[in-house]
Amino acid sequence: MEKSKSKDSKSFAAALRVLSRRDRSETELRQKLEQFGFSLSAIDTAIAKCREYNYLNDERYALERARSFMRSGRGVGVKIMFDLRRRGIDELTAQHAVEAAAAEFSPTQILHEQLNRRFPTFNYDTANAQERRRVVSFFQRRGFGLEAIFQVVKQNQLDH
Repeated sequence: MEKSKSKDSKSFAAALRVLSRRDRSETELRQKLEQFGFSLSAIDTAIAKCREYNYLNDERYALERARSFMRSGRGVGVKIMFDLRRRGIDELTAQHAVEAAAAEFSPTQILHEQLNRRFPTFNYDTANAQERRRVVSFFQRRGFGLEAIFQVVKQNQLDH
């Protein structure tokens, strides 16, 4: 009985060390603790304690990750959904996080800012086909839709 409590407290301490570096999803924390060699019961106990103390919260993690992606211009919509799903966040939680972040940050504004920052001299009308593809692909990889990309690119020309 004493050995079990010791292993549980060691797994909880390890979980706290992992979470002190950065917030993680439950799936990520579980994988990390498995890498450390803890038993499934010790991992379950540690995760339950972390949830109880609100050190581990997938909804909070998903929302902060979505906000971070949008704030930095690394992605919107489907790009964020893909990242969250890859990190073990369920579909519904990921969708809520993306919607909440999109309500705080305008994807069109992000696209406009990124275009001006990354491609300040880009002009769609005078750019060759390769340059156009490069710029459009850059934004598509970040989850922006073609319609939004072309709308912002054309609007950007009018602004300059």
